[in-house]
Amino acid sequence: TSALVQGPWSDVFQPAEWRTQQLVSNMTLDEKLLLLHGNPSQAGECCQCNSSQICAYTGNVAAVPRLGIPPITMNDGPQGFRDFQQPGTSTAWPSGLAMAASWDVEAMGDWGAGMGKEFHDKGSNVQLGPGLCVARVPLNGRNFEYLSGEDPFLGYTLVQPTIKGIQSQKVVANAKHYILNNQESSRQEVSAEIDERTRFEMYYPPFEGAIEAGVGSFMCGYNKINGMWSCENPTTLAHDLKKVLGFKGYVVSDWGATHSTSLMAGLDVEMPNADWMNAELIKPALEAGAITEEAIEESVSRILWSMFSVGVMDEPLSTWDWANTKRNVTTDASVALARRLSATSTVLLRNEGGTLPLQMGKHIAVIGLADESALVNAGGSGSVVASFTSTPLDGIRAAAGAGAQVDFHDGSDVQSAAELAAACDYAIIFVGTLSAEGEDRTSLSIDSGSNYNQQNALVSAVAAVAGKKTIVVASVPGAVLMPWSGDVAAILTNFMPGQQGGNAVADVLFGKVNPSAKLPLTFPNSENETQLSPAQWPGLLDPTANYHAYSFYSEKLLVGYRYYDAHNLSFTTGFPFGHGLSYTSFEYSGLTISKGLAYPAMKVAFEVRNSGAVAGAEVAQLYLGFPAAAGEPPLQLKGFRKTKLLAAGEIQHVELELRARDLSIWDSEAHSWSVVQGSFRALVGSSSRDVRSASSFLVGAGEELYV
Repeated sequence: TSALVQGPWSDVFQPAEWRTQQLVSNMTLDEKLLLLHGNPSQAGECCQCNSSQICAYTGNVAAVPRLGIPPITMNDGPQGFRDFQQPGTSTAWPSGLAMAASWDVEAMGDWGAGMGKEFHDKGSNVQLGPGLCVARVPLNGRNFEYLSGEDPFLGYTLVQPTIKGIQSQKVVANAKHYILNNQESSRQEVSAEIDERTRFEMYYPPFEGAIEAGVGSFMCGYNKINGMWSCENPTTLAHDLKKVLGFKGYVVSDWGATHSTSLMAGLDVEMPNADWMNAELIKPALEAGAITEEAIEESVSRILWSMFSVGVMDEPLSTWDWANTKRNVTTDASVALARRLSATSTVLLRNEGGTLPLQMGKHIAVIGLADESALVNAGGSGSVVASFTSTPLDGIRAAAGAGAQVDFHDGSDVQSAAELAAACDYAIIFVGTLSAEGEDRTSLSIDSGSNYNQQNALVSAVAAVAGKKTIVVASVPGAVLMPWSGDVAAILTNFMPGQQGGNAVADVLFGKVNPSAKLPLTFPNSENETQLSPAQWPGLLDPTANYHAYSFYSEKLLVGYRYYDAHNLSFTTGFPFGHGLSYTSFEYSGLTISKGLAYPAMKVAFEVRNSGAVAGAEVAQLYLGFPAAAGEPPLQLKGFRKTKLLAAGEIQHVELELRARDLSIWDSEAHSWSVVQGSFRALVGSSSRDVRSASSFLVGAGEELYV
């Protein structure tokens, strides 16, 4: 029943490295080369395209039947199994950015395992996700896919349980897109012009978290880095990723992102075809000494190691069969989990006068994108066709209680929508906008990038007549502007909540779930307030080089909230990083800083008390201010913990560790991390701008002092 033809490598009690070595030593050169590229007869999700192609997954590597090596069956995407052939037979989970808003490591693990199980049951042994890019560009069309938000530490922490969850289901996770694939504008031509320190401090950490969690594969992107294609860049792949960061798995190209037979630079698998990494090109290069047999063996070993370490090799071969895609893998359990995850990642941005939760049995106007038009999923390879979708309107009707009256208006006529709102106890307006792979958003306005170009006018008109009973729910793929935020009573936002978004938002609106999510990125006050000049984004075109673009990362470490803090920008209509309210309140006390187990590691401890009247959970956040000489941004997230659900009056003791690494900067001359000496400030609180307690401590060559 095992996937393997029996050999010494079949021994499940031996370590993955040993089993890999045994198997590789039994392979012929042709068998090894077969693993280095996609199978051209299965060029991805294609049925009856032409007579030479057979039905297949997004990416397919041929099996080696003689040795019992199963096919590698890769499938999109980062928020669930995308199925062109049988749409609606898998769960559309909350997006990566939605999950980032949970700030909840346990929820991330559940999300990963929930997705991984569906990939496994569909016969796919590689999930092409999670997406980890840091949101440098607020208008990036793919920000919704990425679980890092705008912070490298947030991504570093949240990716680890995600990878472990996916791979617990005997499916290899794929961390993408490595690296600096931070915009969709000119994405196949743009070169990210960046210095070494910025790479290591700002953009590598989420990928380091994936490596620490044992991730099996990475995907290199379409872009260039300092003038060299990402998938043939020896600095970022062979050196930084494999040598410095210690990645043990394999690197696969994004689809069509291979430009040469770049085995020596660190690429291991070309997708989806075999244009460059094929026997016809590799064998002569081997003869000529341009490629070594050791390099081929290393790539093959990395691929097989991922399959042994995760358990792909020990499944029956029938597990990885395309026929399994015909299954409907959505279960009652996955639907319930999707609903819970969507609710736990819904952010309460504003709640004046305790407007929420809603009272039962009231007359409610539901306006805007609340029926089948509800925005649950953005576009591109990260999109999943839901098995079914719960609409906000249905969710509210089911939750509103006996005697309630719920009237719907699609919002197309602003005046009649406002008239309905005026006659009701509550007016809930659903707004939003979409984005997709392949293009960046044109504006941060909710009136751009969708078919709904009068949403701001709709909110303002309703707020003018319904005033403090107006509630806005925004379903968005990233940061948006809310010029009317001060005019409405309450605001909820979610970042592409998936197929259970409607039920989940009703759970939050009526208080069945007390919101505990926080913004994973900054919501600016205005369009021109972000850090980017045209040279930074979308970049400058070079007419002498086929109009290839150069995007200059001249802001260095001042991405997202770091930029706002460095320029002392305050928030009027926008909302800061880490912000998110609850239906209860929390008090912080007893901050202490002490020496950790391994100096200079430090331990930061404090108490969080639920000082309100209802049970709730708080995401306690730790920000660090470095000594001025270090040249770091004013504050950086270096720790966080979501408390358990605390009853009214209940206290939780929180301990966060600052590792030596958290007190370090990247030294580009020594090419290594260097602990900074001097006085640090530790700030704990409810958001990057809501600090409740602060203290300082010294890190020095001599005596350590604590304040």
